[in-house]
Amino acid sequence: MLSEKLTNALSEQINAEYYAAYLYLSMSAIANDLGLKGFANWLFVQAQEEMAHGTHIYEYMIERNAIPILKAIEQPPSSFAGANEIFKAVYVHEQKVTALINTIATLALQESDHACYQFMMWYVNEQVEEEANATDVLDRLHLIGETDGLLLTLDMELAARVFVNPFPAKTAN
Repeated sequence: MLSEKLTNALSEQINAEYYAAYLYLSMSAIANDLGLKGFANWLFVQAQEEMAHGTHIYEYMIERNAIPILKAIEQPPSSFAGANEIFKAVYVHEQKVTALINTIATLALQESDHACYQFMMWYVNEQVEEEANATDVLDRLHLIGETDGLLLTLDMELAARVFVNPFPAKTAN
């Protein structure tokens, strides 16, 4: 069974993951409105990943006989000036999520809950990838500058991203 502190921290992380999904859905809609369908797709896939993360943490808590405390999800921003501003916000948000994940991993160690610590290590590693992905797009946007043709090339590349659930459904025995 999870401690009360870990139950609260993991519940907050579920909320953070679902907020991230809302944030990326909002960004996806804005990118779509800007005519950047590939950026919209990348952000939509990111939203799906965040929903999968929240669900995965929820299922872990249930497996550990803890009751997740589900709270209201904050409304995300509904306007961004363009792709560069969107991805700056993506990067800042992923840094915030990294800090939250690291806090839970540290708490799990302090509580001597090695199972929870091991569970959180997947997320620690995932956050390295999440920040790198955001940085990659930001770096490329910086190189592109104001060149519309190159922006459209990047947009087409981002359109190829597909959601792959990192947590396959459990099969009934």
